[in-house]
Amino acid sequence: MKSYEVNFDGLVGPTHNYGGLSYGNVASQSNSQQSSNPREAALQGLAKMKALMEMGFVQGVLAPQERPDLAGLRALGFSGTDAQVIEKAAKDAMPLLVASCSASSMWVANAATVSPSADTADGRVHFTAANLNCKYHRSIEHPTTSRVLGAMFANQQHFAHHAALPAVAQFGDEGAANHTRFCHDYGQPGVEFFVFGRSAFDTRYPAPQKYPARQTLEASQAVARLHGLSEEGVVYAQQNPAIIDQGVFHNDVIAVGNGEVLFYHEDAFLNTEHLLAELHDKLGRRGGRFKAICVPRAEVTVEDAVRSYLFNSQLLSRADGSMLLIVPEECRTNERVWQYLQRLLADEGPVAEVNVFDLKQSMQNGGGPACLRLRVALNETELAAVNQGVIMTAPLYGTLTQWVEKHYRDRMSESDLADPALLIECRTALDELSQILKLGAVYPFQIN
Repeated sequence: MKSYEVNFDGLVGPTHNYGGLSYGNVASQSNSQQSSNPREAALQGLAKMKALMEMGFVQGVLAPQERPDLAGLRALGFSGTDAQVIEKAAKDAMPLLVASCSASSMWVANAATVSPSADTADGRVHFTAANLNCKYHRSIEHPTTSRVLGAMFANQQHFAHHAALPAVAQFGDEGAANHTRFCHDYGQPGVEFFVFGRSAFDTRYPAPQKYPARQTLEASQAVARLHGLSEEGVVYAQQNPAIIDQGVFHNDVIAVGNGEVLFYHEDAFLNTEHLLAELHDKLGRRGGRFKAICVPRAEVTVEDAVRSYLFNSQLLSRADGSMLLIVPEECRTNERVWQYLQRLLADEGPVAEVNVFDLKQSMQNGGGPACLRLRVALNETELAAVNQGVIMTAPLYGTLTQWVEKHYRDRMSESDLADPALLIECRTALDELSQILKLGAVYPFQIN
């Protein structure tokens, strides 16, 4: 049976703004308070989805969330009508209103951790929504994320869904941004690679000093247990605390893996030789030949990697066995990074082509191509069981483009977030979107 790795890209929400909410994310903080363009952001994301679909990859869509989050503001003491809640929050606690309007759910690499059926004890595809408890504006996402994923992958014979881990620092979980999977074939048992920034309970592990480590070892271990993964199919690795302090807030900012290949920066991990040996050994036992591509710090610095998002790229397997690397435009404008990529192609290794996309609106808020997608490995039967309304087609692309043009503003500043009409615009748009994608009632305003 044929298997696929399907990329489900996050559709940018109508409230996309540069709130500078993510401490430790250099791009997010450096572009704080600038005006954004939600319409352009959504269209840039859709263009990437369409391009990958036309290249022959199976591509899906993951819906954005309702914003501002009125329930969250009410829980924090703001009362009255919806308009009054927004007015009071804007007057008394503008940072809370900005956080409640965040469109960060676009970065669906943080939506959940996914384990394919070939790896799990019960032979189902398992999803655990990420609690994202490190940042308030992201910690409010997982209830809607769970409902949306449940509507997309509803067949209980093939899919299992787990609630987010306890929302405390000891179990900080940022989803697939700190998880990848190696395999010889997507339908065969693989090795799941969990990367953590610190341990909550074991003081033997070092921790960063400046920026928070958002993923704990204990969270990764809990997800592996929930998904029924065997010890032979799991490798845990610690991210280098020194590079977290340089702005590498997730592993997918400094490494990306696919198939039998890990593409990583020389400074990405602690105990690199040991973890590469473990990956080689465990993947070998599952019929794969592990290959590591190390980018030397002498050629690309950590600062270059963070600014260009070289590693926040999509590494995709093509039909001929070669790999395609999807990178943001910022890689081409960084001279050292672009020179490295030309050398990479000249080496005639697994990466045969580099494809550049303009994702400036997302990049300026701190998310590149890899942030925008959640990878789900599915066999033919499982793919057929997915809600087909979320699978990208040429007609769906056209419909979603028209939907964006109809509902999205082309400018968003902090003052715009205080406009009560924005909530009505967002709800109207999402109500229509849930019908387009055949999701049913997944948003709070549709349920309550």
